[in-house]
Amino acid sequence: MTSLPLISRRCWAAVALLAALWGFSTPSVAQGAPDCVLDHCEDRASPAGGDGAMERAFRRPTPGGEFDFYVLSLSWSPGFCAAGGAQKSPDQCQAGIGLGFVVHGLWPQFERGFPSDCDAAGRTVSRVALDAAKDLFPNEGLARYEWRKHGSCSGRSPQDYFADVRAARDLVRVPPEFERLRHEEEVAPAEILRAFGRANPRLRAGMASVGCAKGYLQDVRICLTKDLREFRACPEVTRNSCRGQAIKVTPSL
Repeated sequence: MTSLPLISRRCWAAVALLAALWGFSTPSVAQGAPDCVLDHCEDRASPAGGDGAMERAFRRPTPGGEFDFYVLSLSWSPGFCAAGGAQKSPDQCQAGIGLGFVVHGLWPQFERGFPSDCDAAGRTVSRVALDAAKDLFPNEGLARYEWRKHGSCSGRSPQDYFADVRAARDLVRVPPEFERLRHEEEVAPAEILRAFGRANPRLRAGMASVGCAKGYLQDVRICLTKDLREFRACPEVTRNSCRGQAIKVTPSL
């Protein structure tokens, strides 16, 4: 990335008790947990994400379709693999596969917190829908998981949800610096966001964040309007962006 500069756990028990007493139940609204990797863990990371995002919110019923905006998470495959992902998703981390940014998920989000596991009756995903998502996610297991966890909250059918994932992905241009990267570099998260801003002029400050784990770039999370036509501001998401002086950006395998 030669053009980027080188810079580079009491309380919860009480919350759970109150939630139970007040009748809150799944589907849930969550607000963060230790960062996690794709579908082979419980996808505990909040879309706000980033190192140190440990807040939690009360759980409450949420019907599908009720949310404020979307977060598109583009996972940087080399960083995912370097931070331990190879043990969890070996097919994604094969040498020579050449994956860069891939879709982790398209997540319905509230201004504070996010819904999950919304529609128990609509979790079956047809082969037609999965085929439509083949080139979006790094593997089918992740596509199924993302539909169950997040897509069920969109109010859309699986096929329509995956079409929305594609529309969201098509809206974002990956900066050419990532395509030209040949060696591991240390880059400030702020500079990664600036690179995305240069490649996407309507993507301004306060509309995206960087996720990291073990010192590696994990993903870039971009906030989109509900109709998927525009980028939009998302203070909670950006507040939890990685803010270290530098994180490692590893080239494609």
